Amino acid sequence: MEECGFPRTVAPPAGSTGGRTYPVLRDVPAEMNARLSVHSVVSASPEQVSCPLGEESAILNLKNSVYYGLDAVGARVWSLLQQPRSIGELRDMLLDEYEVEAERCELDLLNLLEKMRDEGLIEVRSAAGS
Repeated sequence: MEECGFPRTVAPPAGSTGGRTYPVLRDVPAEMNARLSVHSVVSASPEQVSCPLGEESAILNLKNSVYYGLDAVGARVWSLLQQPRSIGELRDMLLDEYEVEAERCELDLLNLLEKMRDEGLIEVRSAAGS
């Protein structure tokens, strides 16, 4: 069964200085997830560029020049974030595409989106319909 778990570490881009790895998305305390709900509307920030890498994706935050990497499921979430959607809508789309328990998918999705927001990769709008 595939899960909606995403964070991992990627190597620095070719030609960069230093040999350190960059965190894909840093750990965020679980209590911060309360700020997002299934009614929140999210979309990719305009201050980034991204490209697919096979089934994965790479994102460059133009504000802080940090690269991020997403696995196949994270890349699918990223592609869905190219237009504003409620988190509930994103969750439902993932549930249609992946074999995962609804509660697990929702929690993992909220965690990923919280981290993306903290890194400036997404914008969050008020709850749908408000």
